[in-house]
Amino acid sequence: MAEVLATLPGARRALFSRYHLGGCQSCAFSPDETLAELCVRAGGHDPAEMLAHLLAANEHDRAMLITAPELAERLGQDDPPLLVDCRTREEHEAVALPGARFLDQELQQELFAGDPEREIVLHDHLGQQVLDRCSWFHGHGLKKTLGLEGGIDAWSRLVDPKVRRYRLELD
Repeated sequence: MAEVLATLPGARRALFSRYHLGGCQSCAFSPDETLAELCVRAGGHDPAEMLAHLLAANEHDRAMLITAPELAERLGQDDPPLLVDCRTREEHEAVALPGARFLDQELQQELFAGDPEREIVLHDHLGQQVLDRCSWFHGHGLKKTLGLEGGIDAWSRLVDPKVRRYRLELD
């Protein structure tokens, strides 16, 4: 499963939403477990069907992402997307993309009550949680919401090296 999750970043979300696998302690799977082993243990699911579902979910996820160079081009157009920072307030205050707005409760309410056709690009630090946020925005009717692939870190590496890169210290 480690290889599946590394290759298809949204696999955990797709497995949980369709099969109720991997989302809690009672349905967890091990990184060294194979997809076929998981299918057998979880009630005899068809591994080929499960893999097809994971690949389709990956295509769906990819459609919700925009690369840093693509975003830079879009931001230079006449009607640029709204850039929304989904990181912590501390991260946003320390390092921010020019023009990005911090996603707080007030902005969230403004967006959810606003124009559903507005283009929005969400970003986080490394692009690891942005698909969950995009899905959430889509679920609230904001279907033109995209996520920055690789997060602000990709922007720093691929577009603007003046935007400082950083890493988080975890306990």
